[in-house]
Amino acid sequence: MMLRRSLIRAGETCAFHLRAALARALSRPLPPAPPSAAPPYPGHPGAAYPGAAYPQQQPQQPHPYPPPQVPPHASPPQGLLRSPGFRLPRLRPPRGRWGKVAAAAGALVLLPPVALFGAYLWMRAQQPQTSGSIAIPGGGAPAEVIRDKQGVVHIFAATERDAYRALGYAHAQDRLWQMETMRRAGAGRLAELIGTKYGDFALRTDRLMRTLGIRRAAEAMAATLSPEARAAFDAYAEGVNAYLATRSEALPIEFQLLRHTPEPWTIADSLVWAKLMALQLSANYRDELFRSRLLERLSPQQVDDLFPPDVPGSPATLSSDLRSMDLRDTVRRTLAALPQMGFDTASNEWVLSGGRTTTGKPILANDPHLGLEAPILWYLARIVTPGFTVTGATVPGVPLTILGHNGKVAWGFTTTHSDTQDLFVEKPDPRDPTRYQTPDGSKPFETRAETIAVAGEPSQTLTVRGTRHGPVISDLDAAPAAGNAAGNTNGNAAAPVLALSFPGLSDDDTSAEALYRLNHAGSAEEVRDALRLHVAPQQNIVYADGTGEIGFISAGRVPIRRKGDGRVPAPGWTGEYDWTGFLPYYALPQAVNPPSGQFVNANNAVVGRDYPYRLATEWPDPSRAKRIVEMLGTGRHSVEDVARQQMDIVSLPARDFLPELLKYPTPPGLASDAAALLRGWDGRMDRNRPEPLIFDMWLRELVRAVFADELGPDFASYWELRPDALRHVLNERPDWCDDITTPQKESCADMVGRSLETAVKMLAERHGSNPKSWRWGDDHKVALVHRMLSRLPLIGGRADLSVETDGDFFTVNRGSTTLRDPENPFRHVQGAGFRAVYDLADLDNSRFVIATGQSGNIWSRHWGDLVEMWRDGGSLRLAGDRGRLVSAGAEVLTLTPRDTGTNTK
Repeated sequence: MMLRRSLIRAGETCAFHLRAALARALSRPLPPAPPSAAPPYPGHPGAAYPGAAYPQQQPQQPHPYPPPQVPPHASPPQGLLRSPGFRLPRLRPPRGRWGKVAAAAGALVLLPPVALFGAYLWMRAQQPQTSGSIAIPGGGAPAEVIRDKQGVVHIFAATERDAYRALGYAHAQDRLWQMETMRRAGAGRLAELIGTKYGDFALRTDRLMRTLGIRRAAEAMAATLSPEARAAFDAYAEGVNAYLATRSEALPIEFQLLRHTPEPWTIADSLVWAKLMALQLSANYRDELFRSRLLERLSPQQVDDLFPPDVPGSPATLSSDLRSMDLRDTVRRTLAALPQMGFDTASNEWVLSGGRTTTGKPILANDPHLGLEAPILWYLARIVTPGFTVTGATVPGVPLTILGHNGKVAWGFTTTHSDTQDLFVEKPDPRDPTRYQTPDGSKPFETRAETIAVAGEPSQTLTVRGTRHGPVISDLDAAPAAGNAAGNTNGNAAAPVLALSFPGLSDDDTSAEALYRLNHAGSAEEVRDALRLHVAPQQNIVYADGTGEIGFISAGRVPIRRKGDGRVPAPGWTGEYDWTGFLPYYALPQAVNPPSGQFVNANNAVVGRDYPYRLATEWPDPSRAKRIVEMLGTGRHSVEDVARQQMDIVSLPARDFLPELLKYPTPPGLASDAAALLRGWDGRMDRNRPEPLIFDMWLRELVRAVFADELGPDFASYWELRPDALRHVLNERPDWCDDITTPQKESCADMVGRSLETAVKMLAERHGSNPKSWRWGDDHKVALVHRMLSRLPLIGGRADLSVETDGDFFTVNRGSTTLRDPENPFRHVQGAGFRAVYDLADLDNSRFVIATGQSGNIWSRHWGDLVEMWRDGGSLRLAGDRGRLVSAGAEVLTLTPRDTGTNTK
């Protein structure tokens, strides 16, 4: 008995001190980032570099999810681990001399196995129930959530409402933390969760979202929903809340570490995502600010050299009404106050008519390119009811399928990159700074107070001002004292302010209703009818139906400007630059069944210069679209052909622009050896080859050599691989090649050779002196990491799913990088998080894949089980009836109304 008691005490002691040690480790400030396997690249902004002056490196944005503070005691925070079926025992330290002796002796023997067993129990405690039956609140009929071997949910339900409720439950089981951060980001409540101790990213984001009124706009959008659409959102919220009420597992680790319990889900929480995406995919207002900043130091012609306009002769200078105003301080402060909202966005889509396929029916391909992280944004799901089915990519937090097919039609999206945002310069009334000038006289600013809670600190109050054009965003930098109202003009009440106009902030935004109707469209014509209601962001949609019809439309509201082109802020007090309305639906770019039998878009221009309206003055690089058209040719293609085309890694700039660079004299030595490799290269950005690394580093350094001296501190914001701008300089504007910081006059040949020499020197210092041994994959690794957990000790490795990848910024299989990062300039941070190929001859034969896995729980077997499949071009088929899925090993969870069911496992 004494031995048994001693062992129990020893076990209690081991568990107590193990959990206390874990809490202390998690509460400790983060150590410096470990050094990479190879030394960092030299010559980053601020470092010496022959022949060019560089701006000081801009401070990095604070990490959006810093490590939490956890007090160094072992007992769990109250309310975090509570659930109907989960309790942790109360642990106490040993007492008495013999207790301590027994603890010391037992610890030596039991600590390793107890620690492992405790870790196993801890991980198991966070896994959701995926089989058996669970009784949930609400009426309706039972619904089955069937998870296949990859964790993809197939929901079988008697009604749509039951299906949406089940989807909400499944989303919450697998991605609750992702849903929580998404709704808090849009509502301006991140700082309430993570505070400011490790940086002000959360507070800056909250201030922007509160200023723009994203949550308010989501609530207004909810009022536009039809009864049918609202029922879908309402049922989904019921499902999320049913999970919160009935879960038998502990909350995910992120909630535990931050001592946070989620609030009930609402319809507006789901619609916040639509507003966030509209903002991210329509961020032209940042370009206006940056262009205004450049015009302080460069001529309009020079700015056009940097951003060649699509329309020749487009004005790039400020309006004459603004030339006498000093906007420098307003623009500088606004740019500095804006939070980093993620990486650039892109996508691919194309659709082939039956005459261009081997099946005789259309094939549609789509892969959206957003920021890559773990878990990925997308979640695969399939809903089957007697009268409705839909399959494809959902977003946790949203009941509707964003990209997919419904058994009758298939659709895909790319971002139009049209200019649907304008900044207006407003003049405060010099006699009363609470008012501003309009064409109809002085009017009062609309004001409201927003209280922002900050974890561990007093709340802050932000005074938001509004104008007839929209919210004032130049107040973002007004840093209030804790608990006090913010100032508005940084001490200058007469200073001009900047107001943002954007259709996505309107109260009559019916985009959610449009998506609901798109999910239910039964034909190409019904797709077009649904998209009449889409407001923001403007998207290029390709679609096809079972009859063989294919179509394309750029749907969304595009402003008609009375004057100006939206490239720089416009005077707001005159009325001359106001919007007079929006393009009518019939005037939007659209077509059906073209003679070529195909529509292709990869964010390239959707209209020519003969289009009577202005969508944009600049378009993204067209390389991906050109390559897709090249691969399609005029022949017929199968589903397998199209899937292979999505994985293409030929860079057209590498293939077509590189020969122009190689015409210049090559410096001797290592640079000559590297150039010799490039001369025999086919432009494939293969992770196992050295040429991609040499070429992209050469372009990186050439952009810096040509533009950094003129742009000064603004160069870091411009620094991307820019072959079109370089070609323009080399062929037409060679004055850019002269380094204005030196007394000599450099030629373009000097800069081309010097940049190659510098590039290979950097690579040699990192990878050795033999260019043949260098590999693109050594530097080009996809950043599939959990933004919070990857930074923590003990578990950080589990939260990092990074692997080597092919492709780069210009390839169809996009591998966009962090070019400005001196440590990892080629880290793969943006690309196709979701790929799909739809076979209209047999939609069950369609192919899908996402970049990580279905689960957001790092302990789940579905946390990262799709990474290599995604990287290597594999895919899944989401089809099959219940019996077929079960016989293949799927797990079945039945959600039953509470009055008829009980929880079983």
